[in-house]
Amino acid sequence: MIDVIDHDNFGYGTQAGDAMRGAFDWEMYYKRIPIPLEMKRADPTEPFESPVMAGGLFAVDRKWFWELGGYDTGLEIWGGEQYEISFKVWMCGGRMEDIPCSRVGHIYRKYVPYKVPGGISLAKNLKRVAEVWMDEYAEYVYQRRPEYRHLSAGDMTAQKELRNRLSCKSFKWFMQEVAWDLPRHYPPVEPPAAAWGEIRNVGSGMCMEIKHLVSGSPIRLENCVKSRGETSWSHGQVLTFGWREDIRVGDPMHTRKVCFDAVSHSSPVTLYDCHGMKGNQLWRYRQDKSLYHPVSNSCIDSSPMERRVFMNTCDPASPSQQWLFERTNATVLEHFNRDSN
Repeated sequence: MIDVIDHDNFGYGTQAGDAMRGAFDWEMYYKRIPIPLEMKRADPTEPFESPVMAGGLFAVDRKWFWELGGYDTGLEIWGGEQYEISFKVWMCGGRMEDIPCSRVGHIYRKYVPYKVPGGISLAKNLKRVAEVWMDEYAEYVYQRRPEYRHLSAGDMTAQKELRNRLSCKSFKWFMQEVAWDLPRHYPPVEPPAAAWGEIRNVGSGMCMEIKHLVSGSPIRLENCVKSRGETSWSHGQVLTFGWREDIRVGDPMHTRKVCFDAVSHSSPVTLYDCHGMKGNQLWRYRQDKSLYHPVSNSCIDSSPMERRVFMNTCDPASPSQQWLFERTNATVLEHFNRDSN
């Protein structure tokens, strides 16, 4: 298990959630997902299987490590190696377990002290892993990262020959037998969104806009891009109310990792790193066109004079609390609202 050593004061602690399974989303960001109920054990100190390791912190039989080819020497500098070794272990006859009573502390630096030549090593590494190991599932990565399609990943002949020589299983087998719970959290095919596009206020005719894509940034009320006569959408006004019932920046296929978040009644609506666990990031779009926040039992309100977006006591008659999404999926919205009742 990997614990956290604070970069500033060397304080030692566990990661949020502590024991969780290593995973990934289809943009190939490393993720941690809860141990499913089907795998829960009475004794929390017992080892548990994990689809993906976090990187270089593991113990393995040396002879077998080299039989697997070690790390792919075609990977450059940093990134992607955790997927390459994890897929290879599972698909080529091994298994990986996390041991809760075995702990390694890791300092998570706030900055990278070295420069990456060309700046595309990580992308090339991920493309290489996808091409060698992910079979038809690589397409789900390219749908979200179209810039990877035409990127050169170098000569992969030796890696593909290694996979054949070791009689490794398919990535479909990996997804069905090892990472079977991953699609619950990160589905390969994104379920349809409930609503997306600009979010226009009925009272003022102004739109919500994101100025800065960093945690803590407030949501602002600004003149709608389309009303200003601009031909292309501003990314800051393209928002998606998606299947996780949170609101993210971007269109349904290209959402960013920041979500609408509110702490309490009367607090501002701000961006926060998406966690997918509902809570402060759970929203309801109701028939009265209000955006309701169950945790605070309040609704998103707005002040066009101050250009503020904030939480307030719900008032179905107030136009400043009524919002129109550019596009909606009535079936998904009905499903959300039915489940909430």
